[in-house]
Amino acid sequence: MTQPKATLCLWFDSEAEAAARFYAATFPDSHMGRVHRAPGDYPSGKAGDVLTVEFTICGLPCIGLNGGPAFPQTEAFSLQIATEDQAETDRLWDAIVGNGGRESACGWCKDRWGMNWQITPRTLTEALAAGGAEAARAFAAMMDMTRIDVAAIDAARRG
Repeated sequence: MTQPKATLCLWFDSEAEAAARFYAATFPDSHMGRVHRAPGDYPSGKAGDVLTVEFTICGLPCIGLNGGPAFPQTEAFSLQIATEDQAETDRLWDAIVGNGGRESACGWCKDRWGMNWQITPRTLTEALAAGGAEAARAFAAMMDMTRIDVAAIDAARRG
């Protein structure tokens, strides 16, 4: 397996492998790759501990790095997952929040490892891209939501 030209490196305290297994089981077109153990001691671990994990989320190549607590995740970085309908939106939202995560606003949630997610139905993205009154109505509806309600967004799009 050749290394892609660009890979997203995600920092975890110590549970990159558990997070990668969850992501691979939860998101479509996702899988686990190789697990690499540290060849020597490092600031947040010992020789033999899991140092990095290769995985893919929705086709996006990633490396999980067990770097310790020095750099916690913030909302300045998130992964946006486009969903086709309410059922897919609910399945992904419930998987993240139900596995120790927490809800936020406007379709955002945070998983138990601190990673921020935007579970975004395509109808919302399309409405915002349409511009004008349709975008304004969809945006206003979204602002009152935690999990995105596809029917409510579609109703707002129609006016």
